[in-house]
Amino acid sequence: MPTIQIFIFVIIIISAVFHEYAHGFIAHRLGDDTAKRAGRLTLNPLAHIDPFGTLILPLFLLLTAGIFIGWAKPVPYNPYNLRDPKYGNLKVAIAGPITNLIIALVLGLIIRFAGLGLVAGGIISPIFIELLAFIVYINIFLAIFNLIPFPPLDGSKIFFDLFPKAARSIIALGSIGIVIALFIAFFFLSPVANFIFALITGINGLF
Repeated sequence: MPTIQIFIFVIIIISAVFHEYAHGFIAHRLGDDTAKRAGRLTLNPLAHIDPFGTLILPLFLLLTAGIFIGWAKPVPYNPYNLRDPKYGNLKVAIAGPITNLIIALVLGLIIRFAGLGLVAGGIISPIFIELLAFIVYINIFLAIFNLIPFPPLDGSKIFFDLFPKAARSIIALGSIGIVIALFIAFFFLSPVANFIFALITGINGLF
């Protein structure tokens, strides 16, 4: 496997771990200790790895198609323990994508306002900025992928809380929902991710 693909694979795992930890952290702050009792309130990757979503699918796509999609094992929580019964589910669900976007924003702004100047001044290597750019793009992609409103993605929980009357039609899709989400990811998410990436970093697209 080429070095850059290994790097992307590692970043997918690390970004997914931060994503899932954020769910558990917010649930814990809202009064539910399910994730902590399950040993999931940790940044240890071994606690969050999903064999298919974190290992098999990302590796297969990277090696065959040069693209990436992945996820970690969902962090468990009990919505009945949350101190905010109205929006607790939404807060827990959105914590993961927001964490990925914060990572992308912080590193992307470093690229935009400092990184390129440091490269021009010969202080750091262009390769370092390229690696940072990959981290930014991956986190953007993971965030918007998880916001797709089909189960079991985070976007479904957000959608259900905001539009409870429309939830039944989405739930009725069952397992076909993730197939639709993957279709959307393959054919429509890259332009959106590239737009957000350019907006943050000032670089016109990575893929």
